[in-house]
Amino acid sequence: MADRANFVVVRESGEYELYLSRWGAVGLDLDLLAGPVDTLSMVQGLGVDDWWLDDVHCQGAALLDLGRKVLLLFAWEGPSTVMRYRAATLDLLREAWPGWDVRWAYDGPAELRTYLGLDPEYVRDRVRGTCRGPLLEPEDEELADPEPMAAVVTVGSDHCHVVANVADHPVREGAALLDRLSGGPDHGMCRVSADAGMHIDPLRRRVGWWVLGAVAEAYEMPERWPGWTVEFWQDCWREHVRLAPGRFRPPPVDRERARAEVRAAAGRHRSSTTR
Repeated sequence: MADRANFVVVRESGEYELYLSRWGAVGLDLDLLAGPVDTLSMVQGLGVDDWWLDDVHCQGAALLDLGRKVLLLFAWEGPSTVMRYRAATLDLLREAWPGWDVRWAYDGPAELRTYLGLDPEYVRDRVRGTCRGPLLEPEDEELADPEPMAAVVTVGSDHCHVVANVADHPVREGAALLDRLSGGPDHGMCRVSADAGMHIDPLRRRVGWWVLGAVAEAYEMPERWPGWTVEFWQDCWREHVRLAPGRFRPPPVDRERARAEVRAAAGRHRSSTTR
């Protein structure tokens, strides 16, 4: 199975070049820690390719705007998508790209095309339906992992559910999600280091959601919840913790330790990766 990624280099003239890596998505964030000079060299070594990966198949991407000094990226996996390492990885990226504006592309490849002034619909898959991740029981073995693939969904002040984050973000299901959760396994207090989540307030008809990766049509979620107020918190899982006291309490993050571990992972990645 390939781990496909797109790379875009925007020249000072405003013209751009598109590159494709069939194995570059995993470790993309670690590759970028090498800084702009080495990253540009790596990308140019891939060879120009005109294949824009779509929402379904693009597992990571990075855009380097050399004139405006903007780095726009996202990944489906890697330390930047892990709660324990997220902030540390972004800190290290900003240090490795001094003077650059480092941004996360929550809408995946469509956000790169929007940045370039291109039609984002080119990479949309509007035909496929929503793929729902299964509800996890409190004793599910997936939750024993230090960084499980899990989305925490809290409802009001009384319920906490966990959805396997192996499909679409549960926010894409709209209000029908409440019917699916009704009678589902309740975790009481959820302490997992999740990589996605949402809080639903049925009384006020408000939804807030977050993700550490990317979600297709991320900025269109209000359309899936007609009559509700939908807030996208981007990667701010702490807002979820604040609104669901006693229901979602992930492990504390040691930022300095995380920085050291991300640096070590980047060193191992550089020594083992060849493209």
